[in-house]
Amino acid sequence: MESKKKLRVFVRCPDLGLSTRALILAPDLTLRRLKLSFLPQSLLSQTLTLDSLYFCLNGKPLPDSSSLAAAGIPNSSALTLRLRLRGGGGDGGATGAESRDCYLNMYATKKPDKVDPNETRLSKWTTCALSAEPLVPPCVIDRLGNLFNKEPLVEALLHKKLPKEFSHIRGLKDMIPIHLTPIPSAADSETKFQCPITGQEFNGKYGFLVIRGCGHVLSVKALKEVESSTCLVCHKEFSNMDKIVINGSAEEVRALREMMEEERGRLKGRKEKKVGTCLSGTKHAINEKDGTLDDRKKDGGGKRFKAVDMMPAHATKEVYASIFTSSKKFDFQETFTCRSLPLGRN
Repeated sequence: MESKKKLRVFVRCPDLGLSTRALILAPDLTLRRLKLSFLPQSLLSQTLTLDSLYFCLNGKPLPDSSSLAAAGIPNSSALTLRLRLRGGGGDGGATGAESRDCYLNMYATKKPDKVDPNETRLSKWTTCALSAEPLVPPCVIDRLGNLFNKEPLVEALLHKKLPKEFSHIRGLKDMIPIHLTPIPSAADSETKFQCPITGQEFNGKYGFLVIRGCGHVLSVKALKEVESSTCLVCHKEFSNMDKIVINGSAEEVRALREMMEEERGRLKGRKEKKVGTCLSGTKHAINEKDGTLDDRKKDGGGKRFKAVDMMPAHATKEVYASIFTSSKKFDFQETFTCRSLPLGRN
C-alpha cells in the first residue's frame, strides 16, 4: 500500500549535462528538496545556486515551494531542470505583451509618414498653392508671394470658396499676373521654368522675385549682379516697393503683409476723403440768403457766382432765385399729386 502512494518520476538536466535519472518519490516532496537530492554538491557554488535552477513540466515552469501532488505531476512524468536566464529575456519577466491590450497599443497609433523636405520644397515652387496642380500659364501671384494658376483662383474667388489662409485676396487687384520663362529642354524634368537672365532653375533652391509693374520673374542673383532700376527683360522702371519675394521666409512674408496693409490703409483714407468732400458740398454751396451759388475753394478765395447776374430781362428777382433755392417759405400744404397747386387755390 505504501508503494502505491509513491510516484515514479524521470528527472533530467540537459543544461548541466547530467544524465536522466528515474526516481521513486513521495507525493508531498517539494520541488526544492528534489533539487537538493538530484544535484551533486560539487556543482553548487556562488554562481550556480538552487535559485538559478527551476523545474518545468511540458514547458511550464513550476514553483519550488509546491509539492509534487500540488503541482499536478502525474506518475511516470518527465521533469526538466533548467537554468534561469537573468536579465537576458526568456526568464518569465516582462515582455511588453503580457496582455492583448498592451500588445495592440504598440501598433494602435499610426506613425506619420516621413515627408521628404526636397519634395515639399519642389511642390511649393512647381504647383498651384490652391489646387495643387502643376503651374500652367496664365499664372498669378498674390501680394504675399504665393503662386497660383489663374483659373482656379478666380473660380474660388467668385464662388467665395477661398480657404482662410488666402483671405487676404479680395479681388482681381490682389492677383498680379506673372511671366514665367520656360526651359527649352524641360520635357522630362521636374522643373519647367528658369530665370531669363542667369538660367537658374525655378525649383526653390534659389531666390526669385516678381517685379510688380511688369510681372517678370527674375532671380535674386540677376538683380544683384546687374544693379538697375529698370526690368532686365522689358526695361520698365520699378522701385523697391515693386519687388515681391516668391515663397519667402516668415520674415519676408511678414514684411510683405505689412506693406500690403499700409497700402490698403492709404487707399482707404483717400477714398474716405473723396467721399467726404462730395457729401459736404465744399465745391459748390448755396447761399440761402440771396439764392446765389457759392464756389468755395480750398484757399477760401475765388469769385462768387450769383444766379441773379444771369437773370433774363423782365424776370422777377424772387421768382428767378426760387428756381435755385427754396429760401421763401409758404404756409400752405402741398398735395402729393401736384406740388405747385396748394390747397385752397382751387
